Amino acid sequence: MYTCGPTVHDFAHIGNFRAYVFEDLLRRTLKYFSFTVTQVMNLTDVDDKTIRKSRAQGLSLNDYTRTYKDAFFQDRDALRIEHAEVYPAATDHVPEMVELIQKLIEKGHTYESEGSLYFRISSFPDYGRLANVKAEGLLAGARVDSDEYEKEDVRDFALWKAWTPEDGGVFWETPLGKGRPGWHIECSAMSHKYLGSHFDIHTGGVDNIFPHHENEIAQSVCGYGGKFVNTWLHCAHLVINGEKMSKSLHNFYTLRDITQVGFSPRVVRYFLLSAHYRTPLNLVYDPSTGNAESFESARSALERIDEFRSKLNELKKHAAAGDIQSREVGEMLDKSERSFRTALGNDLDISGALGALFGLIKEANRMLAAGEVTTSDAQVIDDKLVSWDRVLGVLEPDIAPAIDAARIEGLIAARNAARAAKDFARSDAIRKQLDAEGIVLQDTPGGTKWKKK
Repeated sequence: MYTCGPTVHDFAHIGNFRAYVFEDLLRRTLKYFSFTVTQVMNLTDVDDKTIRKSRAQGLSLNDYTRTYKDAFFQDRDALRIEHAEVYPAATDHVPEMVELIQKLIEKGHTYESEGSLYFRISSFPDYGRLANVKAEGLLAGARVDSDEYEKEDVRDFALWKAWTPEDGGVFWETPLGKGRPGWHIECSAMSHKYLGSHFDIHTGGVDNIFPHHENEIAQSVCGYGGKFVNTWLHCAHLVINGEKMSKSLHNFYTLRDITQVGFSPRVVRYFLLSAHYRTPLNLVYDPSTGNAESFESARSALERIDEFRSKLNELKKHAAAGDIQSREVGEMLDKSERSFRTALGNDLDISGALGALFGLIKEANRMLAAGEVTTSDAQVIDDKLVSWDRVLGVLEPDIAPAIDAARIEGLIAARNAARAAKDFARSDAIRKQLDAEGIVLQDTPGGTKWKKK
């Protein structure tokens, strides 16, 4: 399966991670049902945003995006998202993109304008079927150069963008000319390299359906031939207090923002997991008033699980000779397993799966209170929870990551060297990277000191 990953122009916000947690649930569920999964998640490290922001900070594209790549992987691990098999970066796969564009040229699906190459939508009659967009009204030659555009803009899109001064030093010299790839061609070329021209599942957020995924289909089918993807799955948006997340509304939150006010990544994962992926998820959260209803509810649910497992662990300490598993507990676990698997198999019905979990906890608590659970029963019940956590990834408490002091000191030394060389863009980038990792720097007469937030 191919999953659309982050555009590394900034820290990923928790709305982005709603999609990545959904994709993690899908991956874990497939493995739970004994499928072998090969997952590819791209990193978009060249597009309009990354170029514009890197130039504004006076950094090379690679130096600018490295900070946000590192931060993404740190957040991924904190949220217990399993690693994909491949994380291809766009800048490492320009030759594959050029090769695909050349195929499209040979087959008559492109045209050139002012040095840029565009995909001719009218050459692909099935364009718009995924998004239910009608392209009949497209004017011949109507083009769009921006990587991201609105659903109403059904226009020919850029495959290869000719270099302009606004791109600065970001360009590749290729048979297509001096320039860079458009955003949409990246995923077609990278999915083909690692999964072939036809694969099982492609995922992303609902905002990817048009134009990005529609353009991927057009490029891939026209360039490589045959069917592209068997199944498309799209995750609905996370909204904040009923509104779209945006920096202008001051409701834009990263994982770091949430953990700094006392909610663990485990709590955030549980919340992001708690609603069906095709249902918009509303985060009730306002740090200005202290209202954190959604995270408090998630933490309460996890505390209920922790309390139950603590009871089981206490009972396991008092094993008695001759203890055997009771028939009633076996029947309860079999019934719960059927409910759990049935829910997951029904389009990832996470509410049903969590219902099976808390239904098991409720019934087992009743039996514990009645003294009907043996130490053997306690062990098999906990084993069942652990097996389910292969899918859920929420049972174990968070462990604070070890601090690599030598690495931090090395980055501080690099920052100080950059400052001495008056390379303030580089020194600011290092400080920003450390801040993203929760490390605060303080410049003193005795040197730069650091501490954990």
